[in-house]
Amino acid sequence: MAESTSQAAPPPMHTRITELFGIRYPIVQGGLAHLSFSGLAAAVSNAGGLGQIGMACFATPEEMREDIRRLKSLTTQPFGVNFPLGHIPVDPFVDVALEEGAHVISITAGNPEGVLRQVASSGLTSPPKTRVLVAGTRAARKAQDLGADAVIAVGYEGGGHLRREDVGTLVLTPKIVETVGIPVLASGGIMDGRGMAAGMALGADGVELGTRFIATQECVAHQHYKEALVAATEADTVIIERTMGRPARVLRRGPLVERILATEDELTRRGASREEAFEALYPFIRGEVNKVAAIEGRLDEGFIWAGEGVGLIKDIPTARELIERMVREAASAAGRLHSLFG
Repeated sequence: MAESTSQAAPPPMHTRITELFGIRYPIVQGGLAHLSFSGLAAAVSNAGGLGQIGMACFATPEEMREDIRRLKSLTTQPFGVNFPLGHIPVDPFVDVALEEGAHVISITAGNPEGVLRQVASSGLTSPPKTRVLVAGTRAARKAQDLGADAVIAVGYEGGGHLRREDVGTLVLTPKIVETVGIPVLASGGIMDGRGMAAGMALGADGVELGTRFIATQECVAHQHYKEALVAATEADTVIIERTMGRPARVLRRGPLVERILATEDELTRRGASREEAFEALYPFIRGEVNKVAAIEGRLDEGFIWAGEGVGLIKDIPTARELIERMVREAASAAGRLHSLFG
């Protein structure tokens, strides 16, 4: 099950996140839409991080159950299940995650109260730990008050759907650390061990990465998608869906993205409502259009999510190589800082 490596794994790290989730390193793989299946999740968990499968990858709860069972056949380490709210009812999917023994449940978008209550009332002797993605101090405080075990502070640099506040990770992370007493994961623009060290220097107990885990060998993303991430620069992402009130960051590549941007410019000029914007944009932003590019590799016919830190991606390693390299880089960055005070 474990892959061979020419270099010994770094020693375990000890933070509130590693203790809470029972993992070796405080590195969490994000719940990537259409991409976070058992193969990637198992590879991340086996490497010492926390791998997750995403509810958004499955049409039915039973499909998700099948993949969770495959995940459990690939690893004995803790794993999570990610639940994005607001598209379809999640209750039956949460029931499956609870029945199948997920160690962690992550909640993104929408009001987390329902899922948190469902977990708390499950009657399980050892219910899963819960994490809520937030982009502001008010949401972080609410998540803590509702009983979440940890929060993910996602900055404006992140890929995929963001919150409406244009606050970067550098500012957001310490603000949320100051606001809550539960562990905080920094997310958004973090692609390597330098970003990990920076997030933890800001007070975070760990980091979550989305885009960077797409460009790994175990991810089911098409090779064209992975190669596009490697080739991109830090200036090659753009925000779409602002006119709908749900901004999202994509790679600025191909005619479809340009058409979306032009359509939104026109919608803004005439003061269109969010409902009008949704009607105009929906044919271009459907999940199926994303999958055409992300899974089938036809990048000019769809769009692909990417965070602003994409310019830091230089290769397509295994999940283990990425995680162990990040830990070594973080240690090196911490050592450099320490030497400056010597």
